[in-house]
Amino acid sequence: MIRKVFRWIWKATLWFIGLSILSVIIFKWVPVPITPLMITRAVENKLEGKDALLTHDWVSIENISPNLQKAVIASEDGNFLKHNGFDFKAMQKAFKNNQKGKRLKGGSTISQQTAKNVFLWQGRSYIRKGLEAYFTVLIELIWGKERIMEVYLNSIEMGNGVYGAESGARHWYRKSAADLTKKEAAGIAAILPNPRKYKATNSSSYINRRKEKIVRVMQHIGKIDY
Repeated sequence: MIRKVFRWIWKATLWFIGLSILSVIIFKWVPVPITPLMITRAVENKLEGKDALLTHDWVSIENISPNLQKAVIASEDGNFLKHNGFDFKAMQKAFKNNQKGKRLKGGSTISQQTAKNVFLWQGRSYIRKGLEAYFTVLIELIWGKERIMEVYLNSIEMGNGVYGAESGARHWYRKSAADLTKKEAAGIAAILPNPRKYKATNSSSYINRRKEKIVRVMQHIGKIDY
């Protein structure tokens, strides 16, 4: 009986590894049509008696302003172009601040956030974090930085029912993602920690301060070379 259980676990593990690698390879070339977060948010809205909003328009990275790419690096992951998926210094800093009772981003890189958004469910558990690390390694190896940024900017939540750079740009600024200015890009990046609570336009003083800081940091980011 025990041997059968272990054999089943072994086969299930091999199937999971094979399917996960296959899915990462497929999404290296194919646009991600929908993510677990999009489904979760739509269901949550339905259960609350609201409309299941979902606006998502995929565009290639060539059609996303470099300003937005720089803005999310400035606000979310300053070492994105340098690390291999994990920023251990940021993790250590986040851990120390959490121990002191302070609230920080958590140290998750853009690569980790992309892995979570595309392949996993929301929530906090050791199993999910372990799978997040696994998928982060896969996408770093198979996709590379440019594709990770492209998928990230096309799948991240940028408002209530608004997903991706193109939908976010049109929702907040009535323009294409390709035409975002530095300040507009900073406005979107500033709300990413909680895009359903904060507004990129007519923002609170807190978000306005975040915008100003992001613009300042963007000035120190040179040409993005993936």
